[in-house]
Amino acid sequence: MTDHQYSKEEIIAKAEKIAEQLSETSQVRFYKQAEAKISANKKVQRLVDEIKHYQKESVNLQHFGKTEAYHQNEAIINRLQAELDAIPVVQEFKQSQADVNDFLQLMTKIVSQNVANENDR
Repeated sequence: MTDHQYSKEEIIAKAEKIAEQLSETSQVRFYKQAEAKISANKKVQRLVDEIKHYQKESVNLQHFGKTEAYHQNEAIINRLQAELDAIPVVQEFKQSQADVNDFLQLMTKIVSQNVANENDR
């Protein structure tokens, strides 16, 4: 056990250094590349914009109790989402997002375990 007490500022500085190191991992680099491809893809952006449009419309239809129109709108959203999900660059992005999320969850677990172990001493 260490006798050194870290200040809030020291802990934040160390956390920022770790965040910087994490951002340089292959998982995060791949995620950033996939995100850039998504942003540059006109078809993806068109589909995302259409989905957002229909989602807003669905909220209004639901609010005004237009059940049949709401269900028709939701079917359109589902069709557009399926079309979006079928695009390889979107699949690549979703996979990289899942990989980064898993990686960050692991880092969180390791930090939590180390804090708990330190408290048990």
